[in-house]
Amino acid sequence: MNDQKRPVGMKYHLVALFTIFVWGTTFVSTKVLLVNLSPLWILLLRFVIGFIVLCALRPHILRLYERKHELLFVAAGATGIAAYYLLENVALVFTTATAVGVIVAASPLFTAIASALLGDRSSLNAKFFAGFLLAMGGLVVVGIGAESDSMITSLGQASLLGDLLALLAALVWAIYSVLVQKIASLGYETISSTKRTFLWGLVFIVPISFLFGGSFVSPEVLFRWDTMLNLLFLGVVASAACFVTWGISVKHLGPTISTTYIYLVPAITTTASILLLGEPLNMYIVLGVFMTIAGLLLSQKRQQP
Repeated sequence: MNDQKRPVGMKYHLVALFTIFVWGTTFVSTKVLLVNLSPLWILLLRFVIGFIVLCALRPHILRLYERKHELLFVAAGATGIAAYYLLENVALVFTTATAVGVIVAASPLFTAIASALLGDRSSLNAKFFAGFLLAMGGLVVVGIGAESDSMITSLGQASLLGDLLALLAALVWAIYSVLVQKIASLGYETISSTKRTFLWGLVFIVPISFLFGGSFVSPEVLFRWDTMLNLLFLGVVASAACFVTWGISVKHLGPTISTTYIYLVPAITTTASILLLGEPLNMYIVLGVFMTIAGLLLSQKRQQP
């Protein structure tokens, strides 16, 4: 019986791994788009494309079991769609993709804390707090390394602002992961619930984009092959497909185990940023990535009985 169950569990781990691999490269695509598009317009176009794809997959309207469940979808759309990606996109304006990719990897730590506040304190122990401090130290070191070689601005304060926005994004994503698990536990189908979450996210994104997004890019730039390719990657693969696969992962593995795969984001993002964007790699960034991953792994170790 155990042998029969093992492949099923592995399938969901592979789903989580695929999701994180794609998300680890999205920082590079967003960074490329920021040359011609504002953070808000990238956010809007990305999730409009994703919402259209999800509507094609699940054209029917999701029926809620109880009216109060709508609040969960509103909160999920506000956090995981609107707030998280707005913070991430703006952070990429001020600091490197490498720094943002490493810093948002702190979300498993915040997920464990959020779960503890809701009553599940199984992950909180001495190793968790030691790992938390080590990982936070690693994030600081990465920020120093990114700032020392930053070509974005001559002011260190701007790079620090980007790092802080990325850290705030990690906290917001932890809240979203807990909300996704709650929605899944109520028995809602993954694609339909993801589509509803996208819709609420767009409710927040659309007015903000038109008010504060700045002038829209010209059609000549928008329909260039590199712009469209990156937008389609972010909208179809990273948003529509990966939010569904993330929902499946959280539903079957739980938010704490699923978010542990985010540990791979620093390595994926750093590699992609160096190869595709030519971002710098120095001893501070290498040390910071090592400290962050080591801290994240230590924080998830269980105490011996």
